[in-house]
Amino acid sequence: MGGRASGPSLAVTYLCLLVLLPLAAVVGNAFGNGWSGFVGAITEPEGVAAIELTVLCSLGVAIVNSIAGLAIAWVLVRDEFVGKRVVSALIDLPFALPTIVAGLTLLSLYGPQSPFGVNVADTQIGICVALAFVTLPFCVRSVQPVLAELDKESEEAAASLGASPPVVVRRVVMPSVAPAMLAGAGLAFARALGEFGSVVLISGNLPFKTEVASSWIYSLSQSGQLSAAAAVSTVLVAAALVILLAIGLLRRRFDLDGAR
Repeated sequence: MGGRASGPSLAVTYLCLLVLLPLAAVVGNAFGNGWSGFVGAITEPEGVAAIELTVLCSLGVAIVNSIAGLAIAWVLVRDEFVGKRVVSALIDLPFALPTIVAGLTLLSLYGPQSPFGVNVADTQIGICVALAFVTLPFCVRSVQPVLAELDKESEEAAASLGASPPVVVRRVVMPSVAPAMLAGAGLAFARALGEFGSVVLISGNLPFKTEVASSWIYSLSQSGQLSAAAAVSTVLVAAALVILLAIGLLRRRFDLDGAR
């Protein structure tokens, strides 16, 4: 009994030390100046603009990457081509690449000195490009194993009965991969909400224009307003948690519908 209990105890202890206690410290610090201080920090006009921009860009990137991730995963699973392993390795590159290096790379490619003549620096498009770069692996890797295990016989049977390729994708493939797509989109959204390194260089941090929430939090912390920075951080954590819980409920509903 002691051996069976030690595993869960160690897991919960590690989770508390690594995740729950730091989050509790942030939330506690957010209310260091009382409820009025918390409300004042999160309703600061510059902070509100930064949060709104971050949420909108993160949501748009999550939607676009979920569709692109499905297409890329489909190619990796269903097609054979030269350089397939290289492409698969490149998808995971944002996981290993320091985000500030990613930001510098994107600025070199799509900044004022762009070799392609495309300059999206100091624009909201540049923010979306940076967020899409760091979140794409979540959308691809969430869907890829599901596609690999998908029964091709169902697709062939539907095609033999006269279903067109779009109908096969909509009626046969999508119900199976939709939960994985939701999971990837949720992880991408949560990651994009707090992204800093890849965005800070290409966005320009222009208040009310291209300043994201993480940059606003950094500015507050640098000016000694730690409680205000913690308050804005708490809002982002709450938003990410709500999205992840909602996606978890949707996935459970998809699973129940599939079981029926």
